[in-house]
Amino acid sequence: MPQPDRATATRPAVSNKGVYDMAENPISGGGREVATSPYGPDDQIGRLNLMTPESRAAVVSNIDATQMFDLSVDYFIGMPSWQMIGDPPYQIWMTHTPHGNTIEGLPTISREMTEYISYSGDAMMMYTHTGTHIDTLNHYGYNGRIYNNFTEQEHLGSRHWGVSGADKMPPIVARGILLDFAGLRGVDMLPDGYGISPDDVEECLAGAGLEVRPGDVVLVRTGRMREWPDAVKWGDNPPGLTLPAAVHLAEKGAMIVGSDTMCVEQGPSSDPDNYTPVHTYLLAEAGAPLIEVLNLEELAAAKIYEFGFFAACLRLRGATGSPLRPWVFPYRKA
Repeated sequence: MPQPDRATATRPAVSNKGVYDMAENPISGGGREVATSPYGPDDQIGRLNLMTPESRAAVVSNIDATQMFDLSVDYFIGMPSWQMIGDPPYQIWMTHTPHGNTIEGLPTISREMTEYISYSGDAMMMYTHTGTHIDTLNHYGYNGRIYNNFTEQEHLGSRHWGVSGADKMPPIVARGILLDFAGLRGVDMLPDGYGISPDDVEECLAGAGLEVRPGDVVLVRTGRMREWPDAVKWGDNPPGLTLPAAVHLAEKGAMIVGSDTMCVEQGPSSDPDNYTPVHTYLLAEAGAPLIEVLNLEELAAAKIYEFGFFAACLRLRGATGSPLRPWVFPYRKA
């Protein structure tokens, strides 16, 4: 479906009023419904519409390009991945090797030339939510619907969604902020299953002298990446955002929320009605993608809390997620 013209379209203020009433229903992720996009019935990227030529220019004009931090992890056989419900682990294998080519031969190529040219090739397979990656808006929904009321009956084929996939995601150029909750508490890592609350968010923002602005990429550090790549120590019972904290960030205008864990949110869920209340809320209601498995250790050690965030995913048609290579440049000090 065609996208609205993001350079000229009117952009309403970010709001979730009427979507989540904290006073009336402060903890439950059950009985919820997907949200309708304020950007029109064809919108497939949600809050990424907050990026404009002007916002990108502002980011680029504020960065110190002499320092760069790569927030991604590398991919390798045996790396932690989401396999508990049957999704495939990362695999890589050679499709051609120099010696193998000589033994088996290459079509139309002489043996002498094959021996001379040491050609190697490989292939790989993995779940699209492996390693540092982004979750797209078709990853989670409610009752067969995803953000902006697209339904599986109308838009899901036998191989992939026809809407809201990784191929629709524009490159990300935005202001980013780091919320270092482990640093805030003076620990290497938050405890297993720690639920980050709205009060924690406010305390962390105040401690760093930060504010969340509409269109920001908000990165949550729990310290878990210190245990990477131990699948159990890094992956099991992760600390993370509670639903009220996710709502709090969205109401402040967060465009994307990312973390150094596999799921961004507290695990296991403390909500008896929803095993992934933060995922479903941010994706299906707020229209805010998630980024997972970020390496935030170097950034936190350098005490860089405000920066230009740059990333792009693979344009995998209809995919619910994609590997992501994010990098950041610190904002220049005033």
